[in-house]
Amino acid sequence: MADLSLAVVLHDVAPATWPDYADFVARLDALGPVPLTLLVVPDFHRHGSLLHDPGFCETMARRLARGDELALHGYYHDDPGPVPPWPGHWLRRRFLTHEGEFYALDAAMARQRLEAGVALFQQLQWPLGGFVPPGWQLGKATRRMLADFPFRYTSDPRALIRLPDFTNLPAPSLVWSARSTWRRGLSRPWNTYLLGRHSETDRLRLGLHPVDMRHPTVRDWWLETLRTLLKTRRASTKSAWLETA
Repeated sequence: MADLSLAVVLHDVAPATWPDYADFVARLDALGPVPLTLLVVPDFHRHGSLLHDPGFCETMARRLARGDELALHGYYHDDPGPVPPWPGHWLRRRFLTHEGEFYALDAAMARQRLEAGVALFQQLQWPLGGFVPPGWQLGKATRRMLADFPFRYTSDPRALIRLPDFTNLPAPSLVWSARSTWRRGLSRPWNTYLLGRHSETDRLRLGLHPVDMRHPTVRDWWLETLRTLLKTRRASTKSAWLETA
């Protein structure tokens, strides 16, 4: 049991969403040393670069000093393009998520956004090890060029993926779908099932989103689940996993 670990991953971290997370993060801090992996969006939904919010940048610097990790999570975190009529594309881009930014980008646009994201991290002197595409939707054009950037990993719902060789390190993720009542109703039993199924899995991820924080029942489920898991698992960042895998 001592070798079991977990990673708490906060998705969609940006100036506009940090107020949703602030109270929850304070409660996590009260539990003890729980390092977080924060997936940062440089210009969330095109509301303006996070550089325009020095308070947010200072908060992220304090989280780094505390032992958290910041990873690049797309650039705009939106997907405004037309959806092809094929069912598979519709499922990925409109049912599973409306914000799979890097799924359909061509090579030139994907490179431009990755370069801008890396440059922002460098400007702020934030260490950068990971790139996680919004909605875990990694398009072919983006996948081909990840080796050109200083990323050590990406991820999908089932695994942490070491770069540049795309080696899968199994690490299933628990995620709530909290956008509607029926989704929340299905998420509780599904995640409870996954907790049992993966009770002996070496690495387990908890993938939280800002919308989770807006529903007390979802937020409380995450807190209680974390309290339980921390009795038998060691909290880690995703980058730290790479050092021991």
